[in-house]
Amino acid sequence: MTTYFSYPSDALQQELRKIANAIVMPGKGILAADESTGTMGKRLTAINVENTEENRRKYRQLLFTTDKELGTHISGVILFHETLYQKTDDGRPFVELIRQLGIIPGIKVDKGVVPLMGSEGESTTQGLDDLSQRCAQYKKDGCDFAKWRCVLKIGKNTPSYQSMLENANVLARYASICQMNGLVPIVEPEVLMDGSHDLDRAQKVTEAVLAFTYKALNDHHVFLEGTLLKPNMVLAGQECPTKYTPQQAAEATVLALSRTVPAAVPGICFLSGGQSEEEATVHLDAINKTKIGRKPWSLTFSYGRALQASAIKAWKGTNVKAGQDELMKRARANGLAAQGKYAAGSCAGAAGDAGLFVKNHQY
Repeated sequence: MTTYFSYPSDALQQELRKIANAIVMPGKGILAADESTGTMGKRLTAINVENTEENRRKYRQLLFTTDKELGTHISGVILFHETLYQKTDDGRPFVELIRQLGIIPGIKVDKGVVPLMGSEGESTTQGLDDLSQRCAQYKKDGCDFAKWRCVLKIGKNTPSYQSMLENANVLARYASICQMNGLVPIVEPEVLMDGSHDLDRAQKVTEAVLAFTYKALNDHHVFLEGTLLKPNMVLAGQECPTKYTPQQAAEATVLALSRTVPAAVPGICFLSGGQSEEEATVHLDAINKTKIGRKPWSLTFSYGRALQASAIKAWKGTNVKAGQDELMKRARANGLAAQGKYAAGSCAGAAGDAGLFVKNHQY
């Protein structure tokens, strides 16, 4: 096995590092607006709005025409392919609008979860075949980072060695291709909340999954300073009878990360994973407040449902101002939580504490 290999050129390293660091600046996080057409349809159906391209455009327009203050709390936005090429009512491209807010555009590049043959209902993620060409085009069209999601389930025999190895290698290959094309890869190995497992089991599985992931990233010579991690928080299964405090979950999360994530990684942008808006904010705040571990990375958010649930409910298809007000409230709250400065219960939203958990959630 040779130990001779090359990282990206100095110029590319500098570009990737600059983008990654800008995304995880103190008090800022990511708005994940990359829901697929089908998933967006479920959101629209819930507020009695038809799932058409025009209605999807109108909703995304609401997000990107919010007050310029949004850029104070949101550093990046993950887009779906359709959204990247849409425009406002008066013809301004969304990607230009996003940049005017001081926010960095990113893009979801995976093509969805597919079954992993020979496993107990496990999966891998597809989309590598034409990824380099797509990344090159997305970079030309204004994106500076990308996202790829893999999904792992906790069960009696899962996640299996096969699943952890396969998903880690897919994530590493994706990350390498992104960096070749000037995009910062967000690496997302999500351990689902589905199940009745306790906090200890969730922590150990998360540690194992992350260990596989960073071994693969190392094997593929990915430049870690030009990457970000989007993991699950360590939380007990949705059906676990034991209820843990945010502080217990925070300690388990930071311990898992400190044992597996290199200090070279600039930031960790947590997914909300089906938590309510308030739960996701409170847990992020507790993670930043906990004294456990050294925490060499920025610890922030990359939320979809946990930033948008109240916004879309208040919008109802027509009330743009109400939707934008809700988005701003939640963005402020998470900006504070990313600094360990959020007061639990201080941000009431239209969605309240409504649970956002969806079994076997797909994007």
